Amino acid sequence: MEMGKRHVVCKNAVINWGYHIFRIRCKINPCFVCVIELKGSIMVKKIMRDPLFLAQKSVDATEADKQVITDLLDTLRANLDHCVGMAANMIGVKKNIIVVASGPFQFAMVNPVITKKTGAYQVEEGCLSLDGTRPCTRYQEIEVDYLDQHFKRQHGKYSGWVAQIIQHEVDHCNGVVI
Repeated sequence: MEMGKRHVVCKNAVINWGYHIFRIRCKINPCFVCVIELKGSIMVKKIMRDPLFLAQKSVDATEADKQVITDLLDTLRANLDHCVGMAANMIGVKKNIIVVASGPFQFAMVNPVITKKTGAYQVEEGCLSLDGTRPCTRYQEIEVDYLDQHFKRQHGKYSGWVAQIIQHEVDHCNGVVI
């Protein structure tokens, strides 16, 4: 991307490069404004904090949503000092896409479905989109069917902290606000 050139971010919004922070007014719903920040060649999106938006169920992603995956990973990486996972609705996109930080790695899960869970426990969780913490039930071990960021089918078994992160982000996709 060249600075000063016009670039389509999504089919509903157009921005002009040349500044570090941009406001985008949606062509379909002019009341929706998205703020993004450009850091080098990455796209960091503003975190959605509207509980009514976050409570809406997301829809399955398609290969046309690959840019959302990139934006979500960029936004997670920009917030790693205080964030371990994100769902697409946290950047204003109602798609079933989550990203998870596990040690030095971050990975995406597209259309994740938890197929098995064992070892229920109670925990308090916080969220980048909300203030404070809330009690919830999580499971020590889970199995998940999903597509990777290249839209290849995957099945994974997760436990402990990573399992908890995945469950929290899948809740986001389902409109469950924790």
